[in-house]
Amino acid sequence: MSDIQIGFAGLAIMVLLMLLYVPVGVALGLVGALGIFVLMGPGAMWGIITAIPYDFAAHWTLSSVPMFLLMGYVAYHAQLTDGLFRTARLWLSALPGGLAIASIGGAAGFSAVTGSSIACAAAMGRIAVPEMLRYNYDKGLSAGVVAAAGTIGSMIPPSIILLIYGVFAEVPIGKLFVAGVIPGILTAVMFAAMVIIRVKINPELAPSFVERPTWAERFVSLSETWPLLLIIVAVVGGLFLGIFTPTEAGAVGALMAFFVATLRGKLSIRLIKDSTLETLISTASIFVIAIGAAILTRFLALTGVPDFLSITVLETVSDPFMILVGMAVVYLILGMFLDPIGIMLLTLPIFLPVVEAADISLIWFGILMCKFLEIGLITPPVGLNVFVIKGIVGDRISTMTIFKGIAWFLVADIITTTLMMVFPAISLWLPGFMK
Repeated sequence: MSDIQIGFAGLAIMVLLMLLYVPVGVALGLVGALGIFVLMGPGAMWGIITAIPYDFAAHWTLSSVPMFLLMGYVAYHAQLTDGLFRTARLWLSALPGGLAIASIGGAAGFSAVTGSSIACAAAMGRIAVPEMLRYNYDKGLSAGVVAAAGTIGSMIPPSIILLIYGVFAEVPIGKLFVAGVIPGILTAVMFAAMVIIRVKINPELAPSFVERPTWAERFVSLSETWPLLLIIVAVVGGLFLGIFTPTEAGAVGALMAFFVATLRGKLSIRLIKDSTLETLISTASIFVIAIGAAILTRFLALTGVPDFLSITVLETVSDPFMILVGMAVVYLILGMFLDPIGIMLLTLPIFLPVVEAADISLIWFGILMCKFLEIGLITPPVGLNVFVIKGIVGDRISTMTIFKGIAWFLVADIITTTLMMVFPAISLWLPGFMK
């Protein structure tokens, strides 16, 4: 067999292992290690698989992963985000489907301190879904809007997905973070527009909200959001103005979360213990997958598969837009079965050479890829955010009902993604002002 044939055989075996429910990180690393063994022998294999894990984990930029995760867990356990939904409800309740729109607003705000779609969906699901059910909102809409809004956590900075992508693609992480701001806001606006349109067509989905808050109550409620706003301004503002690097931003964000928790009287030994433990577990899970992907990347590079695919794709399809469409289809299919970070690290060794050869902006592609992965979080049969919400609501709402409620938001996502592909400035305009 030629080297390229060995590379494709390795990819086929990797897909088979994942179909057999072998963990993604294990499948990636195992195929990469065995492939290197076949190509270069046991000596080279042991040398590479002992060097890569350290070289990858010791990457200084990745130190911000546990810091951003810690920031989110501290903010969650200290209940720094509890006022978000109440504030959004008071300001948006007059709109058709006001509680659903408030859920979207709350999720967008929480996204700025968590960096994780699943964590965002879980946090808002516990607060918003029971509230909507209490006011007789349609079950599918109640659960579907929170599952969809949770995906914004992958886009609005600080995003763990964009951070890891930046390390693999070797692009400025600060610019990636800032590039995700407008697409994240656009996603929230499109979701809100979809809620309004659906409720206008069928008012029974969301009965009129009886609460009539005064302007004084609305402005007072803003005081409940200051902890979150302080953290957001410190992290995103510092990045945009060039005060500190993305790596330093993680530490600043975690420190601010502890500082605000102390001011609110929420800091405790239990909070520190729970937040630290959850951060360690999440970080370890991410790094196992990332290290496996790094080993696979080395194997594929040795076989020449990425270069072969780049040449083949560019000879077949020369239009960058159509190349992105093809990649979008791949991401949407994989999103039905795998977790987002696993999908990203599985595909980057293959797609990045094609993107670079087609002269596509790596920052633009990173934002589009993040959007593709967001959609995968709510597509059947394995929409992770859907099952997070299902775990919260229990038997009150069936899984099928949640997927039906998601369908309209998938349409909104497709429209948003199309706009982002047709108008790259949606992603690239804001980073141009960075210092």
